[in-house]
Amino acid sequence: MSAQTLKVLGALLSSPRDELSGAEIGRVAKLASGTLYPILIRLEQAKWLESRWETDDPKALGRPRRRFYRVTGLGVSKAREVLREVDSAFGSLSWA
Repeated sequence: MSAQTLKVLGALLSSPRDELSGAEIGRVAKLASGTLYPILIRLEQAKWLESRWETDDPKALGRPRRRFYRVTGLGVSKAREVLREVDSAFGSLSWA
C-alpha cells in the first residue's frame, strides 16, 4: 500500500460518517488529482468506498457537479487494520 493511499485513507477516516468531495480529500491528503482519483477508483472497486454524484443542478450551483465519497464499513475496518500495522511497524505517523 502506497504512502499516498494511506493519506487518502487517513483523510477518509478523519470523518468516517461524512461524505467528502474528491477535492476535499485531495486538500486533506495533499495530493494532486492525477494521483488522487486513481486511488479513489481502486478503493471503490475494492468496496472500501462508495461514491455518488451531487444531485443539484450544476447551472444553479454555478460550478461543476461534485462526486462525494464515503468509506464503507468494510473500508473502515480494513483501513484501520492497515494503519495499525503501519503504525506498529514505523511508529505513530500523521496520515492527513
